[in-house]
This record gives sequence, C-alpha cells and structure tokens, in this order.
Amino acid sequence: MDKVNGDSGSSCELLQAQTQVYNCTFNFLNSMALKCAIQLGIPDLIHNHGQPMTLSKLVTALNIIPNKADSLRRIMRVLAHSGFFTRQKITSENYEQEEVFLTPASKLLLKDKPLKAAPFINLILYPILSDPFHLMSTWFQNDDPTLFETANGKTFWDCVAQQPKLNNLFYDAMTPTLSTVAKAIASAFPHIKCTVFDLPHIVVDKLQGTTKTDNLEFLGGDMFEAIPSADAVLLKWIIHDWGDEESVKILKRCKEAIPSREKGGKVIILDIVIEENKKEDDKETMEGQLCFDIMMMGLFNTGKERSVQEWKKLFLEAGFSHFNINPVLGLRSLIELYP
Repeated sequence: MDKVNGDSGSSCELLQAQTQVYNCTFNFLNSMALKCAIQLGIPDLIHNHGQPMTLSKLVTALNIIPNKADSLRRIMRVLAHSGFFTRQKITSENYEQEEVFLTPASKLLLKDKPLKAAPFINLILYPILSDPFHLMSTWFQNDDPTLFETANGKTFWDCVAQQPKLNNLFYDAMTPTLSTVAKAIASAFPHIKCTVFDLPHIVVDKLQGTTKTDNLEFLGGDMFEAIPSADAVLLKWIIHDWGDEESVKILKRCKEAIPSREKGGKVIILDIVIEENKKEDDKETMEGQLCFDIMMMGLFNTGKERSVQEWKKLFLEAGFSHFNINPVLGLRSLIELYP
C-alpha cells in the first residue's frame, strides 16, 4: 500500500477517486453540449435527412465556420459518449468519414414528437434557473426561502409572470406535457369526458383551442379552492411543487371531487418516489431522482421529491385509506390512491 499525502490507499484507488472528482466537476459540460445541439437543431436535421449524416454534411447544413468543424466533431463525440448519438466510421474511395445516427434519447429532442424533451432542457438550463445553484453555500447561511430568491430577489412564479422570455420557456416546457397526456387519454377512451384543470394564466389559456375533440376540454381554476367533480383525478408532477401542508390540502380537494372507492373513485399520481435502497444497476434512475429533488429545493420554498414513507404520511393525513405505488415510468412512479 502506498501513502499519498498521508492517506492510506492504493494508487489505483486514488486515481479512480480523482477521475470521479473530475467527472462530477465537468458534468455541466454534457448539459451545455446537449443544449448546443438542440439550439443548432442537430437532431431534427439528421431526422429530416432521412438517414445518418456525415460530419461534413452537418458542418455544411449548419453553416459552421470551417475552422470550427473539428470543434463540432468534439461536441458530437461527447454527446455520443453520453448516449445521445451513435458514431460510425465509413470508408469511401480511401477517404474515411464519420456518420452520426440518432438514438432513442436524441429522438426525444425532435420538435414534432409528442414527448418533447427539448423545451424542458431549454427551461432548466436557462441562466435564471441554473445560476442560483452557484449560491448554494450562501443560501444555507441566510434566511431566503429558496436559492432562486437569493439569486433573483423574487420567487420563481413572480419571475415567470414578469419576464416574457422565462414565461415563454415555461409555457413551452409545460404545455406539451399537459396537452400530450390529455390528448392520449381522450383518444384512447373516447367514451369518457376529460378535463384539463389548471390556473388560467399558467397553462389553460395557452391550451384553449389547441385540441378539438368532443370529450376534451380545458378549464381554468384554483385547485386549492375546489376541483371539478370527476370519477378520477390525475395529478402529473403537481405534488412535488408543494410542501406537506399544501400537498395535503390538494389531496383533500381531490378526495372531495371523486366518489367513494366502492363507486370507482380514485386519484392517480404521476410523480417521483425516491427509494434509496435501489439496486446498483438502477443507479442512473436514483441519480436523476436526487437531482430533481435538489432542483425542487432550489426553485420552490417547500418543493421536494418524497420517499414511500413521506408519500404515505401525506395520504393518511388527507384521509385516504389505501394506495399502490408502481415504479413503471422511469424516474417517476404511478400511484393509485383510493378514498
């Protein structure tokens, strides 16, 4: 065993630890490379091309300055390593080129796909949201409710209402989520009536008229005051915005809106359930859940991702008698909640 700086440990272990430090430090560059690819429109360009594209064709199509062509290659290399593209060497007339393929991850970045991830990425990496996390240590030693307020002097929701750029980014990120789910449910079950319910100035005003079906409508209101009567209420990424007191109130309003369990009433929740004893091969899912939790901590006063026990506490306080949690949606779980 070697001793380095007074610490006992093998050289291999120390070098591996150093790599871990570097990788964590530079992780933000993966995010910035991804944002760059989205802003340049690379996924859509390859998709519309109908087949893999060589880097030289990408450079030409994107009007990249010739002396920066190699820089684009390096950006695509790190994104391929992260799983957003696949690279393949091809040889033609003794000339070696590289083709770039889309992957399932990069297909989520396409503009015309229902599950569009690009607007969410653009929102989260917008400086007014990402910059506050440089001030985390400062926030721990002041009285500000959130990191966001430490950096901006206002709440997230105040800035959304007052800043047109942030407002548009937020709508672009949230609207596809609501409209896609609503359209899917209304299309799959044409015999039931679906209502999208949210604050008028947050989402509903943007959705009015976007979808014309007999069984889908958009209704503005305040869930803290009352929720329209329904056989079932679906909450997608709602509860994690709020602290325990507000969440219990929301769940009580849901309970008031649905019939008894015997008559089929239930609440369906799509949200993160953190399970810290996950297997090692599920480490990526856990990392995503924990990072979401830090994001909620930074943006909202009492927003958080919850464990099974924390969810159970909310359900019992809200007067629900039974629930099922099924981790079948990647980072999120499907929770069925019965009165």
